[in-house]
Amino acid sequence: MATDKKVTRVGGDEPTPIQQQRTEKTFVPTPESKGRATQSRLIAGVLWFLGICAEIGAIAVLFKSAKPIETSTWIWLITLIVVDLILVIIGSQIWKKANRLDPASEKESVKFFIQNQLGVIVSLIAFLPLVILIFINKDLSGKQKGIIGGIAAIALIIAGVTSADFNPPSVEQYTRQTNRVEELTGANDVFWTKSGTKYHLYNDCSHINSSRTDEIFEGTVAKARELKNITELCKTCENRAEKAK
Repeated sequence: MATDKKVTRVGGDEPTPIQQQRTEKTFVPTPESKGRATQSRLIAGVLWFLGICAEIGAIAVLFKSAKPIETSTWIWLITLIVVDLILVIIGSQIWKKANRLDPASEKESVKFFIQNQLGVIVSLIAFLPLVILIFINKDLSGKQKGIIGGIAAIALIIAGVTSADFNPPSVEQYTRQTNRVEELTGANDVFWTKSGTKYHLYNDCSHINSSRTDEIFEGTVAKARELKNITELCKTCENRAEKAK
């Protein structure tokens, strides 16, 4: 039974049967994915650099301002902290998407950690020095330290949490997931929806072929991870495929 929903193939390539694929089963990103990942990482690096520049600007304003701090200085400090936060968060989201395009290997533990949590490291660099300098500044009153320091500390927490990757992609993870799909269906071809949290082996699966679904997307396991960060196979589809084998 086929679905009556619109099915949109993402990525352009047709699903390739196992017997026509390369003999090497370890996941390898396509040259296009690696190129896009490199471009995204460069963009993220520029945004992070600009965020750190905003932090340096805030530090300069803090130490060059008249004492007691005037209203205009408060506005400048808060503005620079907010700009710093926005740049760091956007950069981190772009960086995490690049990692889904070109994941690191779990076997290289140091590289794996740094690549996937670099956004957190940058967040610390972009806010922690400012937070420390605010709280050790002898020219600020306790109230002033509490307000501006609290804002900077909150920005640090927000940046760190949003930049952390709690389910980082890896070559090994992609390999396991892709091989499982190929084992069950004979091809690296899955389906998902805009709001879905799992990828499916059949486009007529009841979980996606429903009245709530207008369009079903089709592509590889890696494409589902890249576009929707979907990491889990639908159990209904998996059981159906097992019975069909």
